[in-house]
Amino acid sequence: MFINDVEQCQWIRQKFETPGVMQFSSEEKRRLLARLVRSMSRFEDFLARKWSSEKRFGLEGCEVMIPALKTIIDKSSEMGIENVILGMPHRGRLNVLANVIRKDLEQIFCQFDPKLEAADEGSGDVKYHLGMYHERINRVTNRNITLSLVANPSHLEAVDPVVQGKTKAEQFYRGDAQGKKVMSILVHGDAAFAGQGVVYETFHLSDLPSYTTNGTVHVVVNNQIGFTTDPRMARSSPYPTDVARVVNAPIFHVNADDPEAVIYVCSVAAEWRNTFNKDVVVDLVCYRRRGHNEMDEPMFTQPLMYKQIHRQVPVLKKYADKLIAEGTVTLQEFEEEIAKYDRICEEAYGRSKDKKILHIKHWLDSPWPGFFNVDGEPKSMTCPATGIPEDVLTHIGNVASSVPLEDFKIHTGLSRILRGLADMTKNRMVDWALAEYMAFGSLLKEGIHVRLSGQDVERGTFSHRHHVLHDQEVDRRTCVPMNHLWPDQAPYTVCNSSLSEYGVLGFELGYAMASPNALVLWEAQFGDFHNTAQCIIDQFISSGQAKWVRHNGIVLLLPHGMEGMGPEHSSARPERFLQMSNDDSDAYPAFTEDFEVSQLYDCNWIVVNCSTPASYFHVLRRQILLPFRKPLIIFTPKSLLRHPEAKSSFDQMVSGTSFQRVIPEDGAAARTPGQVRRLIFCTGKVYYDLVKERSSQGLEGQVAITRLEQISPFPFDLVKREAEKYPGAELVWCQEEHKNMGYYDYISPRFMTILRRARPIWYVGRDPAAAPATGNRNTHLVSLKKFLDTAFNLQAFEGKTF
Repeated sequence: MFINDVEQCQWIRQKFETPGVMQFSSEEKRRLLARLVRSMSRFEDFLARKWSSEKRFGLEGCEVMIPALKTIIDKSSEMGIENVILGMPHRGRLNVLANVIRKDLEQIFCQFDPKLEAADEGSGDVKYHLGMYHERINRVTNRNITLSLVANPSHLEAVDPVVQGKTKAEQFYRGDAQGKKVMSILVHGDAAFAGQGVVYETFHLSDLPSYTTNGTVHVVVNNQIGFTTDPRMARSSPYPTDVARVVNAPIFHVNADDPEAVIYVCSVAAEWRNTFNKDVVVDLVCYRRRGHNEMDEPMFTQPLMYKQIHRQVPVLKKYADKLIAEGTVTLQEFEEEIAKYDRICEEAYGRSKDKKILHIKHWLDSPWPGFFNVDGEPKSMTCPATGIPEDVLTHIGNVASSVPLEDFKIHTGLSRILRGLADMTKNRMVDWALAEYMAFGSLLKEGIHVRLSGQDVERGTFSHRHHVLHDQEVDRRTCVPMNHLWPDQAPYTVCNSSLSEYGVLGFELGYAMASPNALVLWEAQFGDFHNTAQCIIDQFISSGQAKWVRHNGIVLLLPHGMEGMGPEHSSARPERFLQMSNDDSDAYPAFTEDFEVSQLYDCNWIVVNCSTPASYFHVLRRQILLPFRKPLIIFTPKSLLRHPEAKSSFDQMVSGTSFQRVIPEDGAAARTPGQVRRLIFCTGKVYYDLVKERSSQGLEGQVAITRLEQISPFPFDLVKREAEKYPGAELVWCQEEHKNMGYYDYISPRFMTILRRARPIWYVGRDPAAAPATGNRNTHLVSLKKFLDTAFNLQAFEGKTF
């Protein structure tokens, strides 16, 4: 026993060392037998008979998992739980859907029909990755309970933090601070539980104030083998569950061939979670009767083990024989129970043949009632203006520059920062930090919950945000002025996370799944730190809607820019996000009246690089005012946070103003477009370098500079308008990133499409490279000067062909 709490140790001793604790009534034994029948005899056997050559990742060898999960849910329901959120891998998923969540069997069976036509809802996913949401009566407690199984990819354990985030959000919206109404259950495989680092990251969120879900029940299906790998090759610890010891979670190892012991342990686990609000692990020591999937031959790699497994009597027969021998049930009753479920399966199989179209939306794990029309479409295809009244801007600025609490001693340096905010508000100007404050504050006024999470987000990596003030004389006394804006505002949560990207981004994604009426943001310390969360980005954020019809409005804030800070602190890797964007580079669009909004609706995510605080303000507000939800990727600045030119006027943010996907040239060149010799398109911080260089060379009338604030989906209409405005100008794309990175490979074919290949778009920027940036400050400045010289050398591309 490694738990260092006397009360908890005594509680466990009482549960397991008291004589006669494992006494079950005849009714409980019969219920357990019936659940085993459903789990094994008919469901797994029925699938094996009907679809013998199909992968289904059956549960044979650990059929007791179904009664185990049902016991945890029953016991939790009895103690007041109303909502259970589950995450699990592929093994046994169809069985859980059928016998725990109670998905209609015909919906499951029709998934096996190769002739079934897919509805026009995206790419879909294989049946053992899909999720489910179901409200029903718990038959044991006769209470309402909501069960949701979160859809997830083949990437084992990736769903763990997503489930925790969704659970946290559901608890938050219900005001369930102690986790007495909403809980999570995570099912794991033994090899993945030991091998995947995200398990450790998720455990370390379990007791953090802004991330705790007040205890999770972890169930490990310990079939003692990975795909083909023995435990002695797969982990260095004796047990696959040892990782849970880092949070002093009790770990109960139980023989899965002893159903009554399993049920008792699961009941204790549910009680533990409710009593102590801490994680608990149930290790079901079992086996895998077949190979990794039903087409796999396990004897290739584990011949002796599988000889033993083939001799094993299935747990259902063992337990049925035991109950028959002791007179709890008769053989006839047992056979009738089997026949009864067999009829249910056959009838459902017959109905499944009537299905003509497969609707993935029937497998949705997070429905948003009232947000969409009945058919799942947006209620409109318009987006209102995102500007707000000036008095609201002024009020937010005044609160942002004050300390709402009395006798609160702040740092002297922070006093200067607050005075600066007050001066900007008085002068009707905003910098990046104040624009963000105003976007958040205005949404809070409109009842939108805002949650900002990540490493050091309370202050901001670059010491620009300061959303949490710390009393300099009283330990742990803090103030969040954003929560003092309005009497009846929505709550604002800003929370420094653990030093994790994979786990925390997964958590925030799950949080954003729970409701469309929240702005949920994750900020990377530096943009490229999302590298270690790539699994969440690739498998959930980029493709989640296509695979699972799951809308999600998560916002990623990724500090980006070549500042001479070295290769690991420069690039947020925009090329990766743009490569995964699904808009067609070769399709000439039809410019309908609702083109801007319908283009956003059709894309898989939105990628922006704002060059002004006003753009940032508007794109954050647009994220909520859109009639649908898409992930939003924002490449945020570093040096622009304090750049004297990177400020916006209230005039660009007041009522009637909106996000500008493209900011056109508005200087001398725009007044005499016929005299313009070069039109430079760019995005983000490099705009300010270009403007400074143009001024120093006196080329304001000959070179126009246009900014793309929204990169994907590509603003075809506005780019076309800009190019046509300057018919005699060379077109140049200028970026500070290396040629094989950044935006060029994405924008180039789209420019060619919109210009119908009549004019080239020349590249200006750094040469191709392996690393995102140099580590030498002087080399950085030399390469910057070189590409700026090229950008304004009006003879640079003369005589070249494309």
